[in-house]
Formats: sequence, structure tokens, C-alpha cells
Amino acid sequence: MLTLYYAPGTCALASLIALEESGLAFETRKLSFANGEQRSLDYLKINPKGRVPALVTDRGVLTETPAILGFIAESAPAAKLAPLGDAFDVARLQSFNSYLCSTVHVNHAHRPRGSRWADDQAALEAMKAKVPENMAGCFTLIEETMFKGPWVMGETYSIADPYLFVMTGWLPSDGVDPARFVEVSDHHARMLQRPAVQRALAYDRG
Repeated sequence: MLTLYYAPGTCALASLIALEESGLAFETRKLSFANGEQRSLDYLKINPKGRVPALVTDRGVLTETPAILGFIAESAPAAKLAPLGDAFDVARLQSFNSYLCSTVHVNHAHRPRGSRWADDQAALEAMKAKVPENMAGCFTLIEETMFKGPWVMGETYSIADPYLFVMTGWLPSDGVDPARFVEVSDHHARMLQRPAVQRALAYDRG
């Protein structure tokens, strides 16, 4: 049995959606960031990084969203969540998810978690002020050069889709109107129709 450690409103939603899509047996453990549960001694034994998601498997614990998404796809080949066996397409998928992880998520984090990079209040405010521009730049690149449509990789749904869905959902709070990006907004609306997404969102909100 897989166990996903999760916190509402975080990128862990992408892993939860992928698990819901996969058909794999899993359970969840919800952490409260407001109560600092991600820094509890019990959780730090599971994930010393003190972040989510963390996926407990029978072979050990996996962290980092791209790695967890890749594991889910490999573990559930019948769900066809990745182009397994096609080295180039797998790398293209990894490239997209790596961009979300290393660039888009980091740009977003400068608004709610600027204390990771600075203590000075003026510096924190300067970082927050830059977030709308940086996030809009990221999504312009995604819309114009990376997104194939109707799904991220083209005609086939993959583990890149829930990850993009999560990041798109952050745009309004980052001061960016998602309507600027027609293809990405259509993708977000399409995702909302999927039963797996609806189940994951119900858990996230409940």
C-alpha cells in the first residue's frame, strides 16, 4: 500500500491526482502546515526536507513531485500516464515537469515563502512585487512553446497534466489573470471535468 503525505493547497495535489488516475491502491496522510506538522519529529523521520509530497512505498520513501509522478506512471502502465518505452518522449515529459518544479514553482514561492531567501522586509516586498511578472513570463513560454494541446504532451493525457493544473490554479493568487493564456485556461477547465481531479479536489478542500 502506498501512502502519500499531503498538505492542502500545495503541489502535492498533482501527486494525489496522479494516484487517483492510476488505479493503484493508496492512502493519504494529511499534514497541517498551519500547525507546523511538516516540521514535527515524526514527519521529519519520513521526509527530512520537511516538505510535501512524500510517498511511502514498500522500497522506501520518495520525495519531489517529478520523481513521485514518474514512479506512479511506471507503477501503473495500464493507466498510460507516460509514454513508457519511448526514450525521447519520456525525456520531453520530464523536461516539462522539471521546468514546473525548478522554475515555475520557485517563482511562485517568492510570494508566500520569500523568507527562504531573505529576512529583510524590503527584500521580501521586492520579491513579492516581481512574482506577477515572473509567473506571467513562465506561462507565456508554456502557452507559446511547450504546451501541445489538448493535453500537455498532445493527444494523450499524462502526469504532466495534473502538475500544470496545480500551477495554473496558483496564477490568480500570484496576480496573474489565467484568461491571458487561452490554451492553458482551456486545459484547466478540461481538467476540472475529470473524476480523478474532482475526487482529489474534494479531499484537498475537505
